[in-house]
Amino acid sequence: MGHRFHPKHVDKLLNADRQKLLPHTAILERLDVQESHVVADVGCGPGYFTIPMAQRCTTVYGVDVSPEMLDMLSKRAAEAGLTNVRSVTAPAERVPLPDHRMDRVLCAFVLHEVDDLDKTVEEFDRLLKPSGKLMVIEWEKKPMEMGPPFVERLERAELTTRMQNAGFHTELWGINPYHYAVIAEKVEE
Repeated sequence: MGHRFHPKHVDKLLNADRQKLLPHTAILERLDVQESHVVADVGCGPGYFTIPMAQRCTTVYGVDVSPEMLDMLSKRAAEAGLTNVRSVTAPAERVPLPDHRMDRVLCAFVLHEVDDLDKTVEEFDRLLKPSGKLMVIEWEKKPMEMGPPFVERLERAELTTRMQNAGFHTELWGINPYHYAVIAEKVEE
């Protein structure tokens, strides 16, 4: 398992530079978040993606292992006047939400930190409706000054293969020179 992001560095998750690199509008459009959707943001932190999702859809479950991050999310949601954000304290591998209820699942910069990658991908499958869509955003596996240590990063090919092995059809998206996304949908059986 990689190191977990520490809440004392939360300013890195909410600064203007991050919006330039990871424009949430473009990312949520690519995930195709609709007004009627119920969404889980797994590893939500202080809600960088959760808050904009909640402005677009019915309900967003912000899932994070850190109660401190979820407190920040709740405060930010209240400040934005949002009443459709639900906080869930849980690891990505075991999310206590019902089976097949999520229209979308977003997991940004978390999979390199989990204890069991395959179990986490299976958990996303369990959460998603048959017509649901998953987006995983990770750091490119190349040396750079920002982000997690190089050895903790996931290769695009490894992540894609694991998701395909779990029954997902995948599409790769190079968001910027530092980050990529795997967009996944269940293969019809």
